[in-house]
Amino acid sequence: MKVLVRRSGREAQRIIRDIAVLIRNTTWKCGRMERLVVNYLQRQLQRCGRAQTPVKDMLQYFKLSGKQKSEFFEAIKRLEKRHIIKIKEF
Repeated sequence: MKVLVRRSGREAQRIIRDIAVLIRNTTWKCGRMERLVVNYLQRQLQRCGRAQTPVKDMLQYFKLSGKQKSEFFEAIKRLEKRHIIKIKEF
């Protein structure tokens, strides 16, 4: 059974200020939200020539709220753990 853990307000605010950088363009064994994040970063690379974007911009682009927002933060953490993206402090 999957248990969702609620992030503290401070941790969520820290993540929002950070920058996500695409390291590897792979979505193998990724969930829906992880695929959305990787595809967004890939499109940024194609359009702007850089594979990095503020997490805040991704939140605004996906228009997430409530439970979806917490799933987004969990997806970012999983992608970082799997070395697909890197979160840099801004």
